Amino acid sequence: MLEILNDPADAAAWCDAEREAGRQFGFVPTMGALHKGHLSLIERSLAENDSTCASIFVNPLQFNKAADYESYPRDFESDHDKLRSIGCNMVFSGTSQQIFPEATRIEDVQMLDPGPYARGLEGKYRGVHLTGVCTVVDRLFRITGQCRAYFGLKDYQQLLVVSDLAARLGYPEIVACATVRDDDGLALSSRNLLLKPEHRQVALGISRALNTARMAWNSNEQDSEVLQHLMLKVLELPGLEIDYAELRDPEDWQEHSPKGKLKRAVALIAATVGGVRLIDNMRLD
Repeated sequence: MLEILNDPADAAAWCDAEREAGRQFGFVPTMGALHKGHLSLIERSLAENDSTCASIFVNPLQFNKAADYESYPRDFESDHDKLRSIGCNMVFSGTSQQIFPEATRIEDVQMLDPGPYARGLEGKYRGVHLTGVCTVVDRLFRITGQCRAYFGLKDYQQLLVVSDLAARLGYPEIVACATVRDDDGLALSSRNLLLKPEHRQVALGISRALNTARMAWNSNEQDSEVLQHLMLKVLELPGLEIDYAELRDPEDWQEHSPKGKLKRAVALIAATVGGVRLIDNMRLD
């Protein structure tokens, strides 16, 4: 049975009760508009823990444009049905005032420094996004306390920021989960709901570019600039506006793309089609 809580204080009490009962629980933070990717995180948590909770909070702090926040898909009843169908134990939500009770207005919330992993890429192109993510996830972690928290690898740089935050807090244990893709290769995202069919076809160039880089890597091409060039060639599609298509060493994160041959590599792409911004990545090694 899914317990639906609309007050973060009640959620904190639920989490405390689980710990006091000696039950290990997992936590999956979301902004709703749940898809198979989110549900795969819930299912993994259910398999690895005694119980699982999720949060649904559309965080205004991580949107660069008010219009993007307003247009973000919301269907809480459908989200609850999906969580209920797979056996999630509890889901909580809350207002901005409940999440940030010290602030009269959301603009007054004291933003956290997202740390060194926020430099470059999303940090460059989306301004306050990772700062907003770090700020709200800090609050969600303080509500749930010590547990296992599950995040998808699709939001790669976000995962690094969140992992760094958890290390500073001393909790929770972060569990990274593989990106879930549709049959056509497009990484699952709540934003995909906003894509028109013709735009979706263009968006598939993102996963094709990543796969091109991986195939080149598997053929012994490890030069960062060559791999980047190969991705950019695939991404030369009408209607696809590219923010970046770059490489990083996942164990030595830098603000800028490294030069020369890499021992380890993750390829990362952000692009906009039909007004919908999409991100994706793929570990090459």
